[in-house]
Amino acid sequence: MSERIVNQVVLIPVQEVYPNPDQPRRDFSEDALQELAQSIQQNGLLQPVSVRRTSKGYELIAGERRLRAFLLLQKQEIPAIVEEMDALASSTLALIENLQRADLNFFEQAYAIGGLMKAHGLSQGEIAARLGMAQSTVANKLRLLRLSPQARDKILEYGLTERHARCLLKLENSQAQMEAIEHICRKTLNVAQSERYIAELLEKQKPRQTRLLVLKDVRLFINTINKAVETMKQAGINAKAERDEDNEFICFTVRIPKKSALQKRAGG
Repeated sequence: MSERIVNQVVLIPVQEVYPNPDQPRRDFSEDALQELAQSIQQNGLLQPVSVRRTSKGYELIAGERRLRAFLLLQKQEIPAIVEEMDALASSTLALIENLQRADLNFFEQAYAIGGLMKAHGLSQGEIAARLGMAQSTVANKLRLLRLSPQARDKILEYGLTERHARCLLKLENSQAQMEAIEHICRKTLNVAQSERYIAELLEKQKPRQTRLLVLKDVRLFINTINKAVETMKQAGINAKAERDEDNEFICFTVRIPKKSALQKRAGG
């Protein structure tokens, strides 16, 4: 009976392995890499990296921290499992691995998901199915990318949560976002308190309601003037109204004889 070899570990030249261009993780702690390198030096590599063959060599699927540690140790070869998969499957697997290990912050997750969608023409529903997520979860993560880069950096620096970040999306102005982040951190507000604070900010930004007389037809003004002139005539004042109109203006001139007006007033 023949046996099939699955996931065989082979040694490949470190210099022929290049990172996955869709690697979702952006930040690699130098201290953590040094610790990993020391562990590998003492105990060996416990889990091989995963790669796929390309025309350029071997593209990394999973294990960039391990690869970087080998480079620090100036190793010539690295244990690897060579997988047969296309670029989309490779990038998706790299993202899933990082998500399962909780290695990515929520902005890195959003950036990676958006990058995969754009690179491979996937809809939110398609990427959600591949990642085993609800489409609403994908949509909420992608919305985080609407925050300014400065706001994202501060949110991570201050250790705010993804829910904090989502409530900040209601502030469209970058400066307002930064000021809100500073206030939230200074006051150590939880998510519910932050939501109330931002709601108050938005309420203050609303323009004050002023009573405006909105008229759909300028004829209402004209009728008012005509009625006023007619009322004066009925009262014995020989008032006259003249109307001139051009392309820009309608001009009314109301003439009231001063003598007759004063006499009427004195007689009253």
